[in-house]
Amino acid sequence: MVRAVTDRLGGGGILRRDEPTVDVLARARAGDREAVEALLERCLPAVTRWAHGRLPGLSRATLDTHDLVQDAAMHAIGHLDTFEPRHVAAMQAYLRKCVVHRIIDEVRKIRRRPEPVEIGTSDSDLPSHEQSPLEHAIAAETFERYRAALATLSVRDRELIVARVELLWPLRDIAERFGFATTDAARMAVTRALEKLRRSAGQISIPTS
Repeated sequence: MVRAVTDRLGGGGILRRDEPTVDVLARARAGDREAVEALLERCLPAVTRWAHGRLPGLSRATLDTHDLVQDAAMHAIGHLDTFEPRHVAAMQAYLRKCVVHRIIDEVRKIRRRPEPVEIGTSDSDLPSHEQSPLEHAIAAETFERYRAALATLSVRDRELIVARVELLWPLRDIAERFGFATTDAARMAVTRALEKLRRSAGQISIPTS
């Protein structure tokens, strides 16, 4: 399934679903195959981008990033029942940790004497693609308030927020897949959607540093 989903990534459509990833996760846990595929389509591109360049130099000649990410995704899908998301960006953090563990396993197989392999695994690694302070704040928000606020927005605004905050899409990808003429236009649309979400939630604070 992971290979089939990977082969489709980047082609057609914007998002399979516009609701929060935690709701897609609930369907996947219940055995909904379409939800599992939607979950993978949402999360694999950002995790794969993040994983590129993180393989230690010794391993790059023998390990393939895409294969590692797919193996890690299979592990994650098989353990969804034990995963408890506590914030909006939790699924990305979980998948990244699975990738890191897979890399460490493979590196230790290559080396005669296993040595510590340090690759960032904390949630602090999550912000990427030059996210704004508001995007950071929303990514750390609890699901209940986020879900309630998101439900008040238009489908278009929900899709923009899910793509940027949950899936960590770069602005250039948002511009291309949502039909914006420039990345600046995409940035403005995302910012407007996030401000609407913030007003709806009422209590999402922006860090000052």
